[in-house]
Amino acid sequence: MLISAPPAFSLPEFYQLAEVPPEMEFLGNIENLGTQRIYADAVRDFMTFFGLNQAGQFRTVTRAHVIAWRQSLKTRNLSPTTIRRKLSALSALFRYLCERNAVLINPVDGVQRPKDGANEGKTPAIGDAEARRLLNAPPLNTLKGKRDRAILSLLLYHGLRRAEVATLSIEDLHTRSGVTHLRVHGKGGKIRYVPVHFDSLEKITAYLDVSGHGSDRKSSLFLPIRDAEEVKPLTAQAIYYLVKQYAAAVGIDAAACRPHALRATMATNALDHGADIAKVQEVLGHSSIATTRLYDRRSTRPQDSPVFLVKF
Repeated sequence: MLISAPPAFSLPEFYQLAEVPPEMEFLGNIENLGTQRIYADAVRDFMTFFGLNQAGQFRTVTRAHVIAWRQSLKTRNLSPTTIRRKLSALSALFRYLCERNAVLINPVDGVQRPKDGANEGKTPAIGDAEARRLLNAPPLNTLKGKRDRAILSLLLYHGLRRAEVATLSIEDLHTRSGVTHLRVHGKGGKIRYVPVHFDSLEKITAYLDVSGHGSDRKSSLFLPIRDAEEVKPLTAQAIYYLVKQYAAAVGIDAAACRPHALRATMATNALDHGADIAKVQEVLGHSSIATTRLYDRRSTRPQDSPVFLVKF
């Protein structure tokens, strides 16, 4: 006789979940909490502007409503990037509603978005000399120094997001076709495989040789030093402050040098040295190549200016 486990939901609760409107499903399907918060803020902003108080009212929204909201965002002196992000969030919602046949059209389609700065990334990249100083900033003779050198090399050579570095485990470091790769857990639950730069592999090996936890395949790759006996991951926030600390120590503007700046540095450097932009997109985990193009500053390099070719 089979004994079944008691249901997790009562019958009324089950039917209540079945009636969740697609507007709420949309936000619930966004796994990244930061992205979910940004999208939720944009949707809430739109609802507040028009006095909407029920999710079902989205079915009556027209392009004229979206244009009126866009104009209101401009009068609030929001940056073009912020306005584009809010419009993108609203467009993503309506795209989801169209897929669920909850609405017939996406009213955000065709609404002009601000172009100021749209073709150039705002995140600064540091120079080659600064990158070398940053990589060499942590001390060589301590466990923390070896760990931090490995972390900085992953940020600079691979353009990983700080959250991606924080969630790496020992088993994410593995061999594919004879080359050591990282299995990177990116945004939206997407997994990508990135070959490990020889300098990073050297630094990771030096760290694991001293830390002693390299044989535990399930362990986090990077552990907090002060809690060495407690196996828990290094947080993304800790990596943020780690980068700022070493940048300040070697005289790099700490306000500009943060983990995302190192991501921009990797992309800019790779493109400057002839990397295929589609390959850079793959390594960075961008869904759209348009995002990768924001890091392509080859057309604006001052050293390529024709003024330096003028001779008298």
